[in-house]
Amino acid sequence: MLAFHIITLFPEMFGDPFNASILKRAQERGLVIIELHNLREYCQDKHRVTDDLPYGGGVGMVMKPEPLITAIESVRSAQPGVRAILMTPQGKRFEQADAGRLAQCSSLIMVCGRYEGVDERVRAFVDEELSIGDYILTGGELASMVVIDAVARLIPGVVGDATSVEDESFTYPLLEAPHYTRPRVFRDMEVPEVLLSGNHAEIERWRRHQALKRTKERRPDLLSKASLAKEEVKFLEELEH
Repeated sequence: MLAFHIITLFPEMFGDPFNASILKRAQERGLVIIELHNLREYCQDKHRVTDDLPYGGGVGMVMKPEPLITAIESVRSAQPGVRAILMTPQGKRFEQADAGRLAQCSSLIMVCGRYEGVDERVRAFVDEELSIGDYILTGGELASMVVIDAVARLIPGVVGDATSVEDESFTYPLLEAPHYTRPRVFRDMEVPEVLLSGNHAEIERWRRHQALKRTKERRPDLLSKASLAKEEVKFLEELEH
């Protein structure tokens, strides 16, 4: 079981995404707990202000340290060993390996930034910073949803067929091979004959080659991380000609 504690100014953003499909069933079965913490409830002033003008001038507003740090400390006091993650464009790019690592935790705090960012002193109270890509969102809420979805589905029992998780793109440093299902022919496009052959060794070889081909075409940077057999290296070389 893994508990996610989300610190956010907008808890209402999380309702529908977590109340459908796999994540809904995971919560119903007690495999995943998702708890929302409204940042305004940790403010000390009567107006519950969470942001202020930046020192030194500049555009936009900066999230104040007091409410965020109070919220983090409050969750930590009730969840010993919890790991706090700040979602920020400045963080390490989130990858499948990170999802696997975080799925081993028992409790995570997801800190959702807003506006121009958080007061720098907040960083001293988190364990790591993650980014889901080199672009800017209006806040960390959507980014935290992506991380939670990627991590939760790796918890045993969340996804029905564990082998489907093991064979996915990025679990190994290759993209997945193409998938096909019925009908056999659709608008003159046929399922590759090898997939209908019943020869499992040939099917696996075809899928591996297709994964290599697709990775080379779409994400060649991943090939440097892959452990390749001599035959697979030769196959890639042949694609050059």
